[in-house]
Amino acid sequence: MKNWLVFLFLFSPFLSWGQELEEFGKPLSEISMRDLDLVSLDTKDQIFISNSRGDIFQYNAKGERLNLFSPTRQGRLHQLEAAWTVNIFSFSADLQAYRILDRFLNLLSEKGFFQTEVQLAKAATLGNNNIIWVWDESDLNLKILDYRRNLITQSQPLNLILNLENLNVVEIREFKNRLFMNVKNEGVFLFDNQGNFLKKINLKTDQRLSFYKEHLFWLEEGKIKAISLLNQEVREMAKSPNSRGLQIQMGQEIITLISKDKITVYPFPEKIKNLN
Repeated sequence: MKNWLVFLFLFSPFLSWGQELEEFGKPLSEISMRDLDLVSLDTKDQIFISNSRGDIFQYNAKGERLNLFSPTRQGRLHQLEAAWTVNIFSFSADLQAYRILDRFLNLLSEKGFFQTEVQLAKAATLGNNNIIWVWDESDLNLKILDYRRNLITQSQPLNLILNLENLNVVEIREFKNRLFMNVKNEGVFLFDNQGNFLKKINLKTDQRLSFYKEHLFWLEEGKIKAISLLNQEVREMAKSPNSRGLQIQMGQEIITLISKDKITVYPFPEKIKNLN
């Protein structure tokens, strides 16, 4: 009997820690889609999804389809962003072009990079003050494009700044006036709003960047993890309720778990909702 008491005393913290990860409730909805590719959520927790042809679908958290944008020039998207207050941004490296749409998926602007100083755009993201950040693989420069004037206003040679032999950029995203660059096998590099390097975040992942409050989220070994952007503390937030999940995207009050052909929508667990 004493041995059992000793066992419970020693291992009860680990048992309670494991129980803390069981925090997901029932899913709000499931969205099935063939050739599912990118997922992004807006500030009203509407879900935007692209397929491998570059079509963009809009759903609400209940799984009801609201709108569809099917472009005349089709090509896989390499960036889809709905987190901006007004516009939806998409970028295709195959087409060397970007599009800006309104909240109802009406096309506002579509432009290519061939009339600018960008020779080979491999990653692009929308920024504040009418700019687009562009990673130009032809000269390994991070560039700022004023898309209203179609003019490159700034260029940073990152191979010299970061001192890396191989710059395989997976994705770039602006979040709270800072630029995040995910470099394969290296980590996530953080820049200010002028493109000046600030620091490296020690997270190596090939998943799409997903932010909530001052944290970056990802899936690892069936668990949802978060790293603080302030002190780089890593926390296990919840156990993934979907063992086939490949990616996650965070909204304001919902989280989407993305598998090969399905998106499952859940309300935030309390631990994530109360994250400081």
